[in-house]
Amino acid sequence: MMTKEKIERINILARKAKTPEGLTPEEIAERDVLRREYIEAYKKSLTAQLNSTVIQYPDGTRRPLRPKKP
Repeated sequence: MMTKEKIERINILARKAKTPEGLTPEEIAERDVLRREYIEAYKKSLTAQLNSTVIQYPDGTRRPLRPKKP
């Protein structure tokens, strides 16, 4: 779960990466882990939102979205 502290830490590392001193190897690894965690939380949230989305047709019927088959 992404907390405000973790998101703030991502932002701090992003700002520091833009400075001339850059990030240490440990900070780069931490940034990568936090980014991966953020992306996974975002995907999970988006999937939950799509799973609860329904389409209402002109005749009034409602059907949930179906997963797209690859």
